[in-house]
Amino acid sequence: MVAGLGMKYLEFRSARDTNVLDLDQDQLTTAREILSEHGLAVSSIGSPIGKIFIDEDFEPHLARMRHAAEVARFFEAPYMRIFSFFLREGSDPAAHRDEVLRRMRALADVAEQAGVILLHENEKEIYGDVPGRCLDIMTSVASPNLRLAWDPANFLQVGVRPFSEGYATLRPHIEYVQIKDALLSDGSVVVAGAGDGEVAETVRALRDDGFDGFFSLEPHLGDAQALAVSRDHSCSPRPGKPSPTS
Repeated sequence: MVAGLGMKYLEFRSARDTNVLDLDQDQLTTAREILSEHGLAVSSIGSPIGKIFIDEDFEPHLARMRHAAEVARFFEAPYMRIFSFFLREGSDPAAHRDEVLRRMRALADVAEQAGVILLHENEKEIYGDVPGRCLDIMTSVASPNLRLAWDPANFLQVGVRPFSEGYATLRPHIEYVQIKDALLSDGSVVVAGAGDGEVAETVRALRDDGFDGFFSLEPHLGDAQALAVSRDHSCSPRPGKPSPTS
């Protein structure tokens, strides 16, 4: 189905209700064979790295990060999605800044050694949920292997108008764009262009400054498990550097 739509890449998040990082080696090999048979490559590993609370034990999670890097290399995926740790309700993000940055630096070290580029996604309820803290992570860690995945719907869900309030500041660090829209009023996800995500403005600005990275179609609409290999699908909108839309 993905290949039939002309897409050449997909994000690998899960297969048959199992996260990609929890598949055994035989399952990973089978998935790679299936992708190859259909002429598909993996743009990014949709990992849950960084989706633990900031006060939870980090060492087992760091080991999981090392495994995630191995999975990315196995699929020859240039990117891997990560997050910057959930904060307990009511806690002050500033109180956890040093520990967040320590952990993000450790994740970046693994990525540098593996030759994988990490994509920090701005998810609600994590440290890097608003543009200012996303920028703090990028400039403080300052790793060439840590970049940003731009998710306008997630920004709306924390009360931020993406393009108007975050794009100019974060553009130097954006390397992967998720096409997803939502309503500012209640955070509900809607068809791209029908919400407040300023998707058209963002795409025009990216075009005008020569952006040639991946666009990921991540609508979160309908039956997200309709396809067994992954819930996120990618394509290359123009020749040259692979640029999936998911």
